[in-house]
Amino acid sequence: MNDENFVTGGITDRQPTLLVFVYDSSGINTIGSGIGHDITTVLDNNTGSSIILNDFYEADTDSYQKGKISYKFKSLDEGEHSLKVKVWDVNNNSAEESLDFIVTNPGEFILKHVLNYPNPFTTSTSFFFEHNQANAELDILIQIFTVSGKLVKTFDRHVSSTGFRTEPIEWDGLDDFGSRIGRGVYIYRVSVRTATGQTAEKFEKLVILR
Repeated sequence: MNDENFVTGGITDRQPTLLVFVYDSSGINTIGSGIGHDITTVLDNNTGSSIILNDFYEADTDSYQKGKISYKFKSLDEGEHSLKVKVWDVNNNSAEESLDFIVTNPGEFILKHVLNYPNPFTTSTSFFFEHNQANAELDILIQIFTVSGKLVKTFDRHVSSTGFRTEPIEWDGLDDFGSRIGRGVYIYRVSVRTATGQTAEKFEKLVILR
């Protein structure tokens, strides 16, 4: 949904764009030859209102084997949704893929799926999160604490967000003075501010193994 960084269960606005990248060695059926052989998507298991996507398929340059489908939804209800996409090749074989997503209210700044990966880690990890303010300017503050509350590392970043998922913020396991932090459990806080002054924050845990 919206960009290639999306993962199932992620958040979107009320008018997300479905992106489907397809490949088949024998070629993609884009004209619906054969009964029920259209490229389709079904929203929230409503099979009676499936959407035909044939006209939204665009083949890669000089290729009949692969291409991209791009379809924009309009005014989806807030809350959880599911999608299923079905594609046929020219030999009447089909394949299906599905995903889940959450439509949020853009008037309220929301953080979702705040995590670091890998976790636990030994030498390095990366911080990720999703938000509902696509293409926004964001001030990001990540603070890492011991379980007793001592601040050991701070990241202060300004990013130009594309889509609803941030690029990873990497950490090498060193504190603010360049010393390696000992093994154990730590707490981190992700605080984010938009250009309009909206704020949101989340707390999570990480584990260092040495």
